[in-house]
Amino acid sequence: MAINQKQVLSLQQKLSPQQIQMIKLLELPAVQLEQRIKQEIEDNIVLEEEERSAEDEEQPPQQISFDEYLREDDTPSYKSRINNFSKDDKQRPVYLTEGRSLPEYLLEQLGYRNLSERDMKLATYLVGSIDEDGYLRRDLESVADDIAFTVGIETSAGELERLLGIIHELEPAGIGARDLRECLLLQMAQQPMDTRPKRLARKILTNYFDEFVKKHYEKLMSRLQISEDDFRDAIAEIKRLSPKPGNLYVEGGTDTTPYIVPDFLLDYQDGHFQLSLNSYNVPEVRINRRYMDMIREMVGSGGLVREKDREAVQFVKSKIDSAKWFISAIKQRHDTLMRTMQTILDYQQEYFKDGDKSKLRPMILKDIADRTGLDVSTISRVVNSKYVQTQFGIILLKSLFSEAMQTDSGEEVSSYEIKNILQQCIDEEDKRRPLTDETLMDILNSKGYRIARRTVAKYREMLGIPVARLRKQI
Repeated sequence: MAINQKQVLSLQQKLSPQQIQMIKLLELPAVQLEQRIKQEIEDNIVLEEEERSAEDEEQPPQQISFDEYLREDDTPSYKSRINNFSKDDKQRPVYLTEGRSLPEYLLEQLGYRNLSERDMKLATYLVGSIDEDGYLRRDLESVADDIAFTVGIETSAGELERLLGIIHELEPAGIGARDLRECLLLQMAQQPMDTRPKRLARKILTNYFDEFVKKHYEKLMSRLQISEDDFRDAIAEIKRLSPKPGNLYVEGGTDTTPYIVPDFLLDYQDGHFQLSLNSYNVPEVRINRRYMDMIREMVGSGGLVREKDREAVQFVKSKIDSAKWFISAIKQRHDTLMRTMQTILDYQQEYFKDGDKSKLRPMILKDIADRTGLDVSTISRVVNSKYVQTQFGIILLKSLFSEAMQTDSGEEVSSYEIKNILQQCIDEEDKRRPLTDETLMDILNSKGYRIARRTVAKYREMLGIPVARLRKQI
């Protein structure tokens, strides 16, 4: 009886907890890094935030341990202290405002409707079921079942329909609609039908919505028996309506001001680049000397620890080790980010001079990984959700990476160049007869770019441009 033996070898990489935390630190943008450092200061008693001064002394504090903690060592200063100054150290105030959310605004209006206690409870639940964009996408039967289980009120779809009608009368117009057609009609219902275009627009939405969505304009004009000018005026009225009325109140309403904090600052003056990390508002941390002195007092001259102090010394020592690692990890993060960004800058110098996207060289993650000696996954973590501030605006690093396309002459060009040509062709097309993907492919091929129709479709979708049928206008 023969016995077959098979040996299977597998290579597995196990990351230590410190390595995992280092990866997480690398992924953090500037704002989240600030929060992460403050959290570490709260969790580790030996870490403290140092007040920034105009003159920053780089004297390493004393490092102490049973044998190595008791003597002075040659540990680099960043092991116990980090300096997060950048050239952009001018204090700039950040203004935060808090606006009303959509549910708050709707409930405020319902408060003026003189509803009964029961109706108010039901209406409140309906408001809570409305999505961020202003739509109620759940059927009323399911909402009624949920109300019975969660609120303990027996209700019906008919009763909820009545209350939903009251919500439909609230601002913003179109709120609580079940679909796009109802949303647009609700908005028109709150407008006076005092012009012919408005009446035509309402008729189109009421009776010919499917043809309107599919842009069968010739068929619509024939059925309505109207001229092209009248039809164009009616369509203009529809385009004034909002397809997502709740968007005005997403993230706290229109009063909230969104902003991006760049991770890198890049200046270009007199033909020279100056790159730095934007470390403004990132806390500067160091190890509190008080705890090192505490260990020194507990450890005798021979390096022996009294039994009663052993547990305390071990605790403080572990916290100091953790703090040293954390500070070292922050420094490593800074070095990795600067190393990667400097390589990207060297690779795309022509682009960073004036921001002309046509000057972007084809660049993939492996190109930067090979030049930095870092892993592709590391480069991916660095560029993800990181921004650089330039003289022509704030740029997402990830957007600088593009595929290489080849021309008939064998020259490699960035996919950005292809996208720019596509955008230009579509901007200049006859809106009555928009260019199909196949026609766009023929145009690009005639210009010397070897590209397939499916690639044209992919780039068009990346640009957020719909298909030719949906771009049709009159």
